Amino acid sequence: MTDKIRYDGQVVVITGAGAGLGRAYARFFAARGAKVVVNDLGGTFNGAGNSRSGAVADQVVEEITKNGGVAVANYDPVQQGDKIIETAIKHFDRVDVLINNAGILRDITIRKMKDEDW
Repeated sequence: MTDKIRYDGQVVVITGAGAGLGRAYARFFAARGAKVVVNDLGGTFNGAGNSRSGAVADQVVEEITKNGGVAVANYDPVQQGDKIIETAIKHFDRVDVLINNAGILRDITIRKMKDEDW
């Protein structure tokens, strides 16, 4: 059996890390020694609005720190990626890994498509 790969001292930025796969990635890297920027603005999975709050990022950070890891939350939308990276630089002085996980799931079959979606 091999040892787990470690990420000690590395800084990992993960968009959409408040739930689902992003949350799993954040927990994975933190458990292996990485410092994690948990980015999530709290939007719905279908992009219809902001039913969840940015508190989902705070919850993941709290979970990581309770388990001895290091993490900070960021609530900027992915369109403002520079601000997400600034959070990493401000807290950890660098970025080693960026995982672009954020996304929305929209049912846009041709019947439901609007002109502006085209």
